[in-house]
Amino acid sequence: MASMPVDYTGPLQQLMAQAGISSFRALARASGLSVGIILQVRRGQLERLRLEGVLRLSQALGVSVEDLLRQFVPDLKPAPASPPTADADRVAAVQAEYDRLQAQFTEQREVLQAAFQAEALSTLEAWLLQWPTAAYAAQQNAQVPAARLVPLMQPVEKLLAAWGVRAIAPVGAEVPYDPTLHQLMEGSIQPGDLVRIRYTGYWHDDKLLYRAKVSPAKPPGASG
Repeated sequence: MASMPVDYTGPLQQLMAQAGISSFRALARASGLSVGIILQVRRGQLERLRLEGVLRLSQALGVSVEDLLRQFVPDLKPAPASPPTADADRVAAVQAEYDRLQAQFTEQREVLQAAFQAEALSTLEAWLLQWPTAAYAAQQNAQVPAARLVPLMQPVEKLLAAWGVRAIAPVGAEVPYDPTLHQLMEGSIQPGDLVRIRYTGYWHDDKLLYRAKVSPAKPPGASG
C-alpha cells in the first residue's frame, strides 16, 4: 500500500512567519532557491537538496541546519547523548560542513569587499590627492565661494574613514621628513628635517596608499 504523502507546509509557514517571510515565492528569493525546490521541502524532501541548498534555506529562515534537518527529515531521530548514533553522526557532519561553508562565505565576502574598496579608491585617486589641498586653500580665505563646499564633503570623508583610509598628515602641517612617507617636490633635505605637507598622502589600513607630497618648511638659505 502506498504511503500517504508528507506535507510540511504548516511547519515551513511557521518558520517563515518567524523570519518575516510572507510567501513561498519570497522565501525562494530570500534563499536563492527555486519555487520548485521550496515545494520539495514542503513535501518532506529536504534531504534531496544539496548541502548548499540546505544552508541557504537555514540562513533565510534564521534557524540552524541541525534544527532544519530535525524538523523536515522524517527519519532523522533525536540522538541520545551517549553512545553516538548514525543520526547524530550525520547531523554532526552536516553541521561541520555548514560551519565550513559559513567561513568560506565570510572569507569571500571580505575578499569582494576589499576588491571593491581598491577599485573605488583607484577611481577616487585624483580626488583624494587634490581635494584636501583645494579645501585647505579655500579655508584660508573665507571669501572664496569654494569654502562653502567644504562641509558638503563630510559624508565622503566619513565613508573613507569607515574603509580604514586615513591621511598621513593634514595639508599645511609641518612634520619631520620621512622619505618612505613623503615625496619631496623641490629642494634637497635630509631625513628628520621639517617639511610642509602640500598634498596629503594616505594609509589604507596598514598599507601605504599614496605618499604625501611635501616641500621644505624653510626656504633655502633661511636661518634657524
